Amino acid sequence: MAANTAITALDKIMQAHGGLVTDMDGEKVMMSIANGKYYSLGEVGSRIWELAATPVSMEDIISTLLEEYEVDPAACRTEVAAFLEQLRREGLIQITPADSL
Repeated sequence: MAANTAITALDKIMQAHGGLVTDMDGEKVMMSIANGKYYSLGEVGSRIWELAATPVSMEDIISTLLEEYEVDPAACRTEVAAFLEQLRREGLIQITPADSL
């Protein structure tokens, strides 16, 4: 999937290989071996990261978060899409387009 193509609701998202991840007080702290950067994901970001341990759609991530947190559905969609896009730009997730499944 091209980096300039938006992630769709049904694309499959999965953690990319090559990072070191640890849990610190319920939040994930990561280091990318590829780019040498550190990341702190926060509570919700950590939950998204956990969900991406196996291929999962953005739609399924949003559904899970709506069940687990009190959040406006539209805000959840916007924030999840932006977060996943950031992870993609940093090379932390892999995207498999829904139309190639």
